[in-house]
Amino acid sequence: MKTPDRPISSETAYHNKIFLDSNDGRPLRILAEYLEPLYRFQREGIHDTIVFFGSARMKEDGPLGRYYKDARLLARLLTEWSSDLAGSKRFVICSGGGGGIMEAANRGAMDAGGVTIGLNIGLPHEQRPNPYVTPSLLFEFHYFFMRKLWFTHLARALIVFPGGFGTLDELMDMLTLAQTQKLDRDILILLYGSEYWKEVINFDSLVKHRMIDTKDLNLIHRVDDVQAAFELLKNRLPKEKEAVCPAIAKAKFSKC
Repeated sequence: MKTPDRPISSETAYHNKIFLDSNDGRPLRILAEYLEPLYRFQREGIHDTIVFFGSARMKEDGPLGRYYKDARLLARLLTEWSSDLAGSKRFVICSGGGGGIMEAANRGAMDAGGVTIGLNIGLPHEQRPNPYVTPSLLFEFHYFFMRKLWFTHLARALIVFPGGFGTLDELMDMLTLAQTQKLDRDILILLYGSEYWKEVINFDSLVKHRMIDTKDLNLIHRVDDVQAAFELLKNRLPKEKEAVCPAIAKAKFSKC
């Protein structure tokens, strides 16, 4: 009888790279993308984040460079403000770790002398880690769904700048979680650039065709300048540190 074609190694199973890279090892790779970030966030004392989404294609000196500059300034103001709050490392700026708006957000946080998170993912084009992420808080994901989980776990606010498929995907994911009350807390969702978002997504038509309720529009706040966004966030975010999500405190997946 032919012996099944499986990796043969005298190494301890968790040191066996052939097995870990195989189809049979996939559940362990998925779990590692949950537990390894959990370990690092606990070690760094990260309790909550403000997440920036937006196009990786925007350049500071490009035709839409104002969005890059606004994202950088807003991230700097938020980092300076949060540094004065009780508790360490509150409302840490978090991005997808790549270029464009992601780079601008991490850069702004670094301008203010704060730590900043990059949840990077390996892609054929565009996505390379930007140099402004705090090295100990730069993560490299393979699975999109595990990366999304970490965007959501610690977020207290989401600021969505103009972007493409990836930005729309992340925005809709967060809106769906908020609408279906799968989050144990309110998350402020800001759409930055009213004209862009009005043209790209017709939320009023979704209400008109009864695809969403009118009250669902309350999940979204539209802003057009840095100061308006900053004031909204500063006034609405909880100043006192909330109880840490059980998923962070006990490594247990829950509603949050």
